[in-house]
Amino acid sequence: MAGSTFHQWVNEKMDQLRIIPRLDIKGPNLVKGIHLEGLRVLGEPADFAQHYYEQGADELIYQDVVASLYERNGLFELIAKTARNLFIPLTVGGGIRSVDDVTRALQSGADKVAINTAAIRDPDLISTLAKRFGSSTIIVAIETLKESDGSYLAYTDNGREHTRVPAIEWARKVERLGAGEILLTSIDREGTGKGFDVELIGEISRQVDIPVIAHGGAGSADDVASLSKATGCSGVALASILHYHARFETSVASRQDQDGSRHREGNREFLRGRHTMGNIRACSLPSLRDSLRSVGVRCRTSLSGAS
Repeated sequence: MAGSTFHQWVNEKMDQLRIIPRLDIKGPNLVKGIHLEGLRVLGEPADFAQHYYEQGADELIYQDVVASLYERNGLFELIAKTARNLFIPLTVGGGIRSVDDVTRALQSGADKVAINTAAIRDPDLISTLAKRFGSSTIIVAIETLKESDGSYLAYTDNGREHTRVPAIEWARKVERLGAGEILLTSIDREGTGKGFDVELIGEISRQVDIPVIAHGGAGSADDVASLSKATGCSGVALASILHYHARFETSVASRQDQDGSRHREGNREFLRGRHTMGNIRACSLPSLRDSLRSVGVRCRTSLSGAS
């Protein structure tokens, strides 16, 4: 998406809840875990992305879940492939460490980048990137756990490394340093379907003036509606309730099977089947939007792919 078009899009959508599918990537595969661990291979990322685009996703987030661990990023080729066919904002995260990394991500077709580990190690990197590329391009991802004393501390490396940095204090600081948005993940809720940590999301949303995208815990459309009404967050990043939607999984499996070069990709039987996913009541993007609008949550009406 061209720069001027992207910024116009942002201004128009600020008063609506953005619904943002999050695609966690490990190697060539879309994966999904619980608490950011125990990753299950789901299939071909490009097919999931295309499906979400056709169903009206507001944005997409691509997260390389092992990039920081191995100090590399393998998403640039995937982003380039995706950006040729999808005309909504794309965010890439995982292993973004420098001006060169951001430059390469944007040249590949990303509109925004999400940084976490590198920002914790060198907070001045946020200012450097914001000045070079603009604040609207820079998202700081905050991954946090609720500690036994009730406090929240930030983690890095996709939730693997403890930093002892207070999450709420860090959120205020990244805003001062020039971040344009915060992608906030509750590690202890992520993938569980037990609902969002409304206390955490609400507090950080009150503490900062930049948009907050909530991630971790959605088990149903009701969870998303409750979150929006209680916190006023700008967006919600969703994975499980969308990935596990039975009709969606069947369509992706069928689409992949038509291409002999990819028929072995992913967990084939899982994709075809109808599975009970604990607390998660899966739904499609259109049905999610209908549920949200029925209870007064403002969100986009028209499908991105059709506009």
